[in-house]
Amino acid sequence: MQTDHRKTILFITGAFVSNECWNEWKDFFNNKGYKTIAPPWPFKDASPEILRKRHPDAEVASIRLTQLIDHFGEIARSFDEKPIIIGHSIGGLIGQILNQKGLASSVVAIHSVPPQGIMTFKFSFLKAGWGPLGFFTSTKKTFQMSFQQWQYAFANGLPLEWQEKGYQQLSIPESKLVVRDTITSAAKVEFSRPHSPLLFIAGENDHTIPKQLNLDNYKKYSDKNSVTDFKAFPGRNHFVLGQPGWQEVALYISEWLQENKN
Repeated sequence: MQTDHRKTILFITGAFVSNECWNEWKDFFNNKGYKTIAPPWPFKDASPEILRKRHPDAEVASIRLTQLIDHFGEIARSFDEKPIIIGHSIGGLIGQILNQKGLASSVVAIHSVPPQGIMTFKFSFLKAGWGPLGFFTSTKKTFQMSFQQWQYAFANGLPLEWQEKGYQQLSIPESKLVVRDTITSAAKVEFSRPHSPLLFIAGENDHTIPKQLNLDNYKKYSDKNSVTDFKAFPGRNHFVLGQPGWQEVALYISEWLQENKN
């Protein structure tokens, strides 16, 4: 009997979108010879339509960053060997933290929320993040982006048809607490420690996570014996996973993974 030695990729979803955002990415990497898994966040194992109908959802509203780190850490430990972790936005931050815990063979952080201490006062970042932070509103209720907020924070620059399609197919309510946690010690990373190969992907047109944030994040890592790489793509917004031409980003990641097998 043959043993399946294909490497596993654990995809970690960001905030405000369903884990279905990885469906085409899973197919792409399955065809490259990987096994793939894109599990939902706790309390989000339902379609985007159902999750939106549950809004305001007290269970989703209760989600904290440390809970997500533990959740995906447990999944990473469940495999026979360390998985490759590919995370988007908050998923990229979780990937960085799990890398610190020694739970990944390599990590790709796509338009990653940065760890504690890395900030920008760029207007687009502040505008995109103000609503999700939910200041002066109840943290017991989820935050659901309006279509106008989605257009600015995720889908800027896309034709209206693509903006509407992405919003209907993928947008979901989110915990305000988990967004706030990203600027606390729950999001701390020790940048001087050795780590498995780490690739940062940034987008030139991302309002939510400007390219400079990812570049600053990348530059913080200081262990000279660890692989840390950075790549920025022109024209990419925060909806990079579903944006037309996403295959170019996926192909770059695939080639980088081949060059940095661990």
